[in-house]
Amino acid sequence: MTLQQEIVGNAMQMAVVNLRPGQTVYCEAGKFLFKTSNVTMETRLGGPAGSGGGQPQGGGGGGGGMGGMLRQAMGTAMQVGQRALAGESLAFQYFTAQGGEGTVGFAGVLPGEMRALELNGTRAWFAEKDAFVAAESTVEFGIAFQGGRTGMKGGEGFVLEKFTGHGTVIIAGAGNFIDLDPADFGGRIEVDTGCVVAFEEGIRYGVQRVGGLNRQGLMNAVFGGEGLSLATLEGNGSVILQSLTIESLANALKKAQGGDKQGPTGGMFSTHAG
Repeated sequence: MTLQQEIVGNAMQMAVVNLRPGQTVYCEAGKFLFKTSNVTMETRLGGPAGSGGGQPQGGGGGGGGMGGMLRQAMGTAMQVGQRALAGESLAFQYFTAQGGEGTVGFAGVLPGEMRALELNGTRAWFAEKDAFVAAESTVEFGIAFQGGRTGMKGGEGFVLEKFTGHGTVIIAGAGNFIDLDPADFGGRIEVDTGCVVAFEEGIRYGVQRVGGLNRQGLMNAVFGGEGLSLATLEGNGSVILQSLTIESLANALKKAQGGDKQGPTGGMFSTHAG
């Protein structure tokens, strides 16, 4: 059943979720804003990935006893390990309405938009790291590592969040959202790697070098502000882009504080804290 939610605000949006009695929604640690007093809050390391579907830990199904506990512990450890490698939050917070309807509020961490995606079990959605805000307990959260050349060219391994199952998942990005379908542009679009927010399963996602190893290619990389790579999105399906990248926001803030780390070229020679 669809999660009853409303996205409010402008420059810094938030999601207000109305829970039915017994209904559960979960979020990454740090995305919670407020709740009514009849909504319980529980923090867990284990997330709703795989066959668990977000059900409370220690439930009765799936082979009990020591073997079941061991499998559950190993599954939780693998989830935590994946999120640690991806630089994601290690814990999830679960909110359940008790004794009546309840309300919970969530927000992202950057000024920008939010979007509620509806999953019907036929197609997964992929999102950039840190885009996830909250979801129904029937939505499964996972980490997808883009390996091979895509990961190496991407610089950060191109870690993606993956959402499967049925129900509503809420994501957030920076600036304004732009909805595109590569099929409307000849089947392929090329974008700044930091502008990709989310895309449907079936879209082929990759990374390509900006130009060749020639004079113009080096000019693009050094002075163009995009570095050496662009993200490529091919196929027929929904793609969500954001108008503001975290890198450009960070550089703007540093410049305003008198510490412009972008350098005179604005491209591959930029320096970044951390």
